[in-house]
Amino acid sequence: MSQYVIAIDQGTTSSRAIVFDHAGNIVSSGQMEHEQIFPQAGWVEHNPKEIWDNTREVVGSALSKANLTRHDIAAVGITNQRETAVVWDKNTGEPVYNAIVWQDTRTQPIVDELARDGGPERFKQKVGLPLATYFSGTKIKWILDNVDGARERAEAGDLLFGNTDAWVLWNLTGGTDGGVHVTDVTNASRTMFMDLDTLQWDQDILDAFGVPASMMPSIKSSSEVYGQVHTSQLLREVPVAGILGDQQAATFGQAAFQPGEAKNTYGTGCFLIFNTGEEIVHSKNGLLTTLGYKLGDDKPHYALEGSIAVTGSLIQWLRDNLGMIKSAPEVEELAKSVDDSGGVYIVPAFSGLFAPYWRSDARGAIVGLTRFANRGHIARAALEATAFQTREVLDAVNADSGVPLTELKVDGGMVANEALMQFQADILGVPVVRPKVVETTALGAAYAAGLAVGFWKDLGELSANWGEDKRWEPQLDPAEQERQLRLWKKAVTKAMDWVDQDVR
Repeated sequence: MSQYVIAIDQGTTSSRAIVFDHAGNIVSSGQMEHEQIFPQAGWVEHNPKEIWDNTREVVGSALSKANLTRHDIAAVGITNQRETAVVWDKNTGEPVYNAIVWQDTRTQPIVDELARDGGPERFKQKVGLPLATYFSGTKIKWILDNVDGARERAEAGDLLFGNTDAWVLWNLTGGTDGGVHVTDVTNASRTMFMDLDTLQWDQDILDAFGVPASMMPSIKSSSEVYGQVHTSQLLREVPVAGILGDQQAATFGQAAFQPGEAKNTYGTGCFLIFNTGEEIVHSKNGLLTTLGYKLGDDKPHYALEGSIAVTGSLIQWLRDNLGMIKSAPEVEELAKSVDDSGGVYIVPAFSGLFAPYWRSDARGAIVGLTRFANRGHIARAALEATAFQTREVLDAVNADSGVPLTELKVDGGMVANEALMQFQADILGVPVVRPKVVETTALGAAYAAGLAVGFWKDLGELSANWGEDKRWEPQLDPAEQERQLRLWKKAVTKAMDWVDQDVR
């Protein structure tokens, strides 16, 4: 009897494999970071072959740590960094170019070109997304336009596209030897090509981008058997039965199954997802309309999403680029060394501003500096930037939904930072709640896969697994909260209008 489910979590900075038991507890895990490639300012790439090699390594590591074999595993789930585009040759399995990462801004000229006819919201009513460098569509077009021979090979039917879920699945199920070329509705909804109503690729939009339909994976639900692991792999013949983009997976892992429930994930970026149920809600306040999940033949569940590009990666920047700290946890110690940010605000618009502004002309800014400011103030301002950005997104969610959120479920690596979580509650004015299992992204993918094979019987069983670990209540005086928010919004304006034809 298979007692466990394994989730492959292919993230922005690392790939992980986590084994879960029936109670949703972590049994074992493996993790490997991959190289962040920055060929020039604004460009961010990953090596798809390194990602696949690391995926195999971490699966082996997770199994060996718990002394498990494929016979112990009921199903495999996949979750992934969304919008990161891989284009590869289906005959050789070789990528034609590095994966272009969701944070990459090189496709702004393509965005501008497409927006000339209908503006930045040209396709938004159909796909739920504004034209932006963030999504996969412009990245595919860039590869076809700029890699020698790529367009000809694509039009001949030799090239395939996928976000990293599809790349991992294709390789896991055999690659050139019968690999399954499939994605789920949540990942498909991040390309700019999927019609939210029909859950199919829209031919008119593909034509507008110049992307052949033959490149696109088949769109499936988030919870069904897509295929079996190839006989060449450690998990051979185990069904691959769940796919969810990372933020949707975290929402699923938080058991936020009902309309009106929400979570915020604190990782490389920050992503707040608000479940709108079976209703497609079009945002009037700068949010994205996206798929929440679809279980087998059931109706799809939709969501509003507030996407923030830079949160945890700002702490990495302090560590790797400035050398201000040696490890990420040090930032909390530094932040606690001062009473407040000393009037310093950091707007980390490294990839422009995402929700709710969608300003590609913005760039990072540190404002309010005086001779009084020190490393502690900078560290505290970096943490507070995450909380301020989340407040602005939550205000947009409340405005769109008409139902103010009464508490915020949180997860992701940064929720271990107690100072950040307290300030988050303070600046939101509502409680912040951390679950017992904070690896909710991998857990959500495991849940989707387990449901498909009967390892878990229904959503009620999953909800019963969720447990609260800690709750932070707001303690900040409302007048002080409003003062800080006012100064934050002033700081944001200083980051705008930076990029013009001479500045990239």
